[in-house]
Amino acid sequence: MIAKDQPTIFGDKIAAGVSSVDDGNMKKKGMPEELQKQVDPNRKKFLQSLGISPEQTVLVRLTYDKDNFAVYETVNIDDKGKGIVYDGEPFTDALATSDKNVALFLPIADCVGAIIYDPIKEVVMVSHLGRHSTEQHGGTKSIQYLAKQFGCNPADILVYFSPSPNASSYPLFKFENRSLHDINKEHFTAAGVKPDNIEICDVDTSSDTNYFSYSEFIKGNREVDGRFAIVAMML
Repeated sequence: MIAKDQPTIFGDKIAAGVSSVDDGNMKKKGMPEELQKQVDPNRKKFLQSLGISPEQTVLVRLTYDKDNFAVYETVNIDDKGKGIVYDGEPFTDALATSDKNVALFLPIADCVGAIIYDPIKEVVMVSHLGRHSTEQHGGTKSIQYLAKQFGCNPADILVYFSPSPNASSYPLFKFENRSLHDINKEHFTAAGVKPDNIEICDVDTSSDTNYFSYSEFIKGNREVDGRFAIVAMML
C-alpha cells in the first residue's frame, strides 16, 4: 500500500485501504495460471496489513455478461469469507453491510472503486463504478440503494474514490469524453452527497505504474496484467 493514496475521510471508524502493484495481483478469474496462484497469499497479506482476515471478507463478484450494471446486495456476518475462502454467488456490482467486522473486497481494473460510509446509520458499501455502471448512473443508484435499504441520509454519507485513469487515456464517450472520477462525483452529488464529503484519490492509473491498468496492458504499455483492490470494514 502507498500511504499517501489511502482513504483519510473516514477517520478511525472503518478499516479501509487500496492496494498497489507491490501488493501483487488481487484477481483470479481470467488471469494466467501463474498469477492466479499468487492471489490468495497476496490478498491475505494486504488484508492483514489493515487488521482484516480473509475469513472476515466478502468478495464483490463482477460479471459483464448482463445488461443491468446497478445490481446491489446486502451481506451480513453469516456471509463472511464468501468468495474469498469459499465460493460465493450471486454476481453483483456492489456490496453493503450494517454488520461490523465484515470486510467488503473489490478488485479493480480501470474503474472507480467507491467506498461509501454512513457514520450515522453505520453502514458501509463498496461499489464498482466502471464505464458500464457509470453510464447507468451507478453512483446515484448506490446512494439510492442505501437510502432505501438502510434509511441513510445522503448528506451524512462519506465517500472515497480509488485511483482511476484520466480522461485522455480512458474517456467516457457518452459524457463528452470526461473522466470516471469527474462523472461519478457528479452522480454522487446529484444523489445528495455533499461535495466536501467525497475524497478522490488523484492517482492516474494510466500513467502511474504503481497501479495496475488493464487498458494500458492491452495497449502494450504494461508488461504484466493484474488488478489492485479496495477493501472496507466497519470496526
